[in-house]
Amino acid sequence: MEYRPRVADQLLSDRLTSAGAVVLEGPKACGKTWTARQFAASEVLLDVDSNARDALDADPALILEGASPRLVDEWQIGGTPLWNHVRRAIDDRQSAGQFILTGSSTPADDVTRHSGAGRFARIAMRPMSLYEVGDSTGEISVAGLLAGKHTSCPDPGLGVRDIIDRIAVGGWPSNLGGSVDSALQRNIDYLDHAREVDIPSISGPRRDPERLRRLLTSLARNTATEVKISALARETLGDNETALARTTIYDYLAALDRLMLIDDVPAWSTHLRSRATLRQEPKRHFVDPSLAVAALASTPKRLLDHLSFGGFLFESLVVRDLRVLSSPLRGTVAHYRDSNGVEVDVILQIPDGTWGAFEVKLGPGRIDDAAASLLKFASTVDTEKAGEPAVLGVITTATYGYTRKDGIQVIPIAALRP
Repeated sequence: MEYRPRVADQLLSDRLTSAGAVVLEGPKACGKTWTARQFAASEVLLDVDSNARDALDADPALILEGASPRLVDEWQIGGTPLWNHVRRAIDDRQSAGQFILTGSSTPADDVTRHSGAGRFARIAMRPMSLYEVGDSTGEISVAGLLAGKHTSCPDPGLGVRDIIDRIAVGGWPSNLGGSVDSALQRNIDYLDHAREVDIPSISGPRRDPERLRRLLTSLARNTATEVKISALARETLGDNETALARTTIYDYLAALDRLMLIDDVPAWSTHLRSRATLRQEPKRHFVDPSLAVAALASTPKRLLDHLSFGGFLFESLVVRDLRVLSSPLRGTVAHYRDSNGVEVDVILQIPDGTWGAFEVKLGPGRIDDAAASLLKFASTVDTEKAGEPAVLGVITTATYGYTRKDGIQVIPIAALRP
């Protein structure tokens, strides 16, 4: 299969000129190794090379020998000793672009967070956006929206049925070019492997695969909502069982987070004109909406029969794409809700403080409601302290891109690019 360019390509190229090593992190099968190989001059694959693991046990420095940049795939298998040898090699060589480390789980002690300053750069990879898959016309730039440019483009032609298919298939490179049915089965197998193998491998064998399955199902049913831990605990309760303790739910969620399978959206903190209280609960999301579909063993046909739930999954797809497409700007995604009931699906912000707010609607029928909600939200923000929004927009499907008379921009998801 031919390599498809990723938004992370330019990020990786840039970081290799400034850091001794680049750590490329993301869930299994999102394409990290394939991307890293576009830049690596040599490689060692710790998850499949038993000889390399033997060398790792003998002397971690042995596996670092090779032309630079050297790819060390699934580096976390080597843990802290390998990390320290990489750090030492960078110090000795005093040159950028020595290593690319790819990892699909974070180490338990996470030594990388406090011993890599000045030596390592980090890049988060997620499954492919619609733009990377080739389903976006790329006529509307996320960077342009945050720079205040107005939207204008023809209908890119990706309707609700098409979007539902893309949600079910997901942004996994292995699903490209295959049938929807085969993708659905691969995604189910992916989650089963995570539940039965990956999670016990990083958090101990005592994890109950059946309760993990029910937790994944509960997370899927509550995609893009602020479901509380207590509700998740109740929903994992089986017949004749006691409810899971909150600490156990937190442990399960921590394991899913370490595997980068969940990707919650935090609440946005800002200055308000009113006395309203900001809510702080995150919105629950999988790293790709296809995992929610897989957890429920659902299909596009079933989703089309329940489009209210499909709307939540569409929000999850939009969150995934905005995170990917804004990564060159170091964008962060949050959501907003206050005690007066004012809500916004997505707040996109970059480090200089520039921000935009977006409502997400599956289909254009509720654009007027979404626009009214955005204008109400904007009136609550103290813009003297937070700054004026660069963009207020409704992200939807099956429509052309345009700017309304009230200034709200209507943005088809299948027109977005970085």
